Amino acid sequence: MPTAFSDDLLRVAESHAAWGAEQLDALNGFLPTGAWTADLDACAYRQGDREIRVSVAGTYDSSDRSWLWGWANPGLQGAPVIRAVRPLERFGQEQGIAEFSTPHLDLSGFPDPRRAAETLAFAAMGTLGAAGYVGVQAGPDTRLYFLTDDPQVPRAPFDPVALPRHLTTGVSLIGFSARTVVTGYFDHHGLPQRQEPRRISSELPHGSTALVDFDDAGRIASISLTITGA
Repeated sequence: MPTAFSDDLLRVAESHAAWGAEQLDALNGFLPTGAWTADLDACAYRQGDREIRVSVAGTYDSSDRSWLWGWANPGLQGAPVIRAVRPLERFGQEQGIAEFSTPHLDLSGFPDPRRAAETLAFAAMGTLGAAGYVGVQAGPDTRLYFLTDDPQVPRAPFDPVALPRHLTTGVSLIGFSARTVVTGYFDHHGLPQRQEPRRISSELPHGSTALVDFDDAGRIASISLTITGA
């Protein structure tokens, strides 16, 4: 019985952690509050008065604390609603990430199985470059996770003022490698970066510079910005 995710899964999840958290903020701001409904045949999720296109990432069963990937769900085989998540299985096989290529995962040994399920949905979102994920209670013991690639969902732009907040939030989510969080964030936004043993620096738009320093344990020690020409 596994009690933690593999380093390979955590590394992939962490590379998307900062921009993923940033993008989830954008999705949550886009979706209004209100009751939700879903039409799996139409790949549609509606919350309040807004509808978006979705795919089923997976389901979490709280009765046995397990996860079933959408691409492996026997009731959804051949359905368009899992088409966008099928590449996860192949990616897992090619990269040796068993969590992505194993249909059914036992999370009962994890300290917080529900949080582990959220991590899987989050990792899937980042790996597939989705515009966000939504988790909803679909039954007494079933939580359903959707990914969205709907173009109407705004993509979070790079904001230098919010950079420290997004990096520290990203680091707090997985807790595996702070450097991977920082590198993945700059890569996602197409920002050039320079790697040093204790620092990552990046040239930002308008001539600004970001400096991220690390301590001996590899944790973020400081984030400093020089912002010019805003």
